[in-house]
Amino acid sequence: MAPPNPRSTPEVQLQIQLDDEVANGQYVNMALVNHTETEFTFDFIYVQPQQPKAKVLSRIITSPRHMKRLLAAMQENLAKYEARFGTIELGHPDGPVH
Repeated sequence: MAPPNPRSTPEVQLQIQLDDEVANGQYVNMALVNHTETEFTFDFIYVQPQQPKAKVLSRIITSPRHMKRLLAAMQENLAKYEARFGTIELGHPDGPVH
């Protein structure tokens, strides 16, 4: 048995709080992603049909490392979804992709 690593940190049990307003969620049908060298920015938007304006409902800013972990988690969950419910069709190629 190896001796404990003095540099290891004890495991912390994270308690996550979810306020009622956040728990209700926001429906979005468009997202814009931008990045700099140090961060990624996601703007989540709801676009109403036939309307010239759309409102950003939420902006999330994260680090490149967290972005990569988030992308891996999203890919894993999308694969699980499609295994259970079938392949998601992307629809018409001229539709909005941002």
